[in-house]
Amino acid sequence: MYAALPHLNLVVLRSTDIDRAASFYREMGLLFTCHSHGSGPEHYSSEVSGVVFEIYPTTPKSPSTIGTRIGFRVDSVDELVTLLSGLGAEVISHPVDSEWGRRAVVRDLDGHVVELLTPKVT
Repeated sequence: MYAALPHLNLVVLRSTDIDRAASFYREMGLLFTCHSHGSGPEHYSSEVSGVVFEIYPTTPKSPSTIGTRIGFRVDSVDELVTLLSGLGAEVISHPVDSEWGRRAVVRDLDGHVVELLTPKVT
């Protein structure tokens, strides 16, 4: 058994339109740089609290990742859901209070399910 606990450090989503996807996630507060590694495809990258969040284009060898569900802790679920739905996000679950805090679920413009949470203040 490995002694150290694993720490998530990378999340990669694939999009048919990386510019549109980056714009969507920028509205949540992510700051992106656009670059490529060697001869690899141009993509967007953002790092928050040691976790790298990247958006790559879909290709025949790298298909869509829409089966992936991701979640973000945010300052105001209610305000963000209003903003994202105005951009075209589908609201799957409207903001409600839960045992974890105020929570909502949206579908981004590529179809990824995105959970938004404003934690309870204790």
